[in-house]
Amino acid sequence: MTSSAVLNIEDILKFLPHRYPFLLVDRVLALENGKSIRALKNVTYNEEFFQGHFPMARIMPGVLIVEAMAQAGGILIYHSVPDPQTKFMLFSKIDNMKFRRPVVPGDQLWLEAELAKIRGRFHLIHGRAFVDGDLAVEGDMWASLMEKEELNVSK
Repeated sequence: MTSSAVLNIEDILKFLPHRYPFLLVDRVLALENGKSIRALKNVTYNEEFFQGHFPMARIMPGVLIVEAMAQAGGILIYHSVPDPQTKFMLFSKIDNMKFRRPVVPGDQLWLEAELAKIRGRFHLIHGRAFVDGDLAVEGDMWASLMEKEELNVSK
């Protein structure tokens, strides 16, 4: 199944379980099911993490940039599988992550993710984040796609 789409924040909220302050994708600019996604995160001075990271030189924590890339990859995967409403995705592994420039208030983070491999329930995503056309972060992320029923531990 292949399609191109643009998703606004209301559409994104239907797929990602993340909410404020941990929702790190503002808009999907392009999406090709099973292949790639391009999304956007506007980084503002009002982000809570800038209160402590760092008060003298505000820099977006690298782990949150990785999370933003993973969320974009999650949207891609949810759009690429049947019955996405019955699935839940978790990080499995991060490889080869490289941080090449700081991300600061006022930056627009352009997120790109490509679905590189599927091995059973595991999906390999190659992610990249750009600011003003410059590569800020890149690396590989494995995600485990589970049935929501598997997460219910009521006992």
